[in-house]
Amino acid sequence: MQHYDVILFDVDGTLIDSAPGILNTLEEVFTKMGVDVTHVNLRRYLGPPLRKSFGEHFSDPAKIEEATELYRESYREKGSHEGTAYPGAAEMLRRLKEAGFVLCTATSKPTVVVTPILEEQGLAPYFDFIGGASMDESRDTKTEVVRYVLTQPCVQGKRVLMVGDRNDDMRGAADCGLDAAGALYGYGSREELEPFGPVLLAESCEELTDKLLACRANG
Repeated sequence: MQHYDVILFDVDGTLIDSAPGILNTLEEVFTKMGVDVTHVNLRRYLGPPLRKSFGEHFSDPAKIEEATELYRESYREKGSHEGTAYPGAAEMLRRLKEAGFVLCTATSKPTVVVTPILEEQGLAPYFDFIGGASMDESRDTKTEVVRYVLTQPCVQGKRVLMVGDRNDDMRGAADCGLDAAGALYGYGSREELEPFGPVLLAESCEELTDKLLACRANG
């Protein structure tokens, strides 16, 4: 396996189990917007950009923006505090940092939203750069977020690996010419991730850490 210098981490489903807050907020927003979610599997919206998810229910761009704003306002007040770091996530980041990896996030959450969440969970100090989406549509897909993080001085000229739990993460890595690793303990599945040819799959933060450290030692 190739040696890497930088690891880009997705956040939701990879570092933080944020499902409770996301699902509660989605249900609240859809209800306000008049959408019956009784038979909608909201879990499929764990990970992808908000506008992409809302676009499945609203064709009017103005409605999509309205739903996005409602979500962000509610999530900031309540939902962002309902998640918890996965078991071993902080230890994973600590071990990887001590091993010399440059650590960054590449999340579909806007940077201004994800930074206080990482701070609250005690994970922010481990990162050299916290990369996320923009509040507007200028940097809204995982591919655009990854591309943005790759422009940062701490990343340039180095060998980079993307770690995530959904196909958006795998696709974002592929679009930017990066290898990817899959977190099977998150919201995706082996069947969802394997078609993208991840260099490794892990069932826990501990297993992910061990495999990444082994990769560095053998690189």
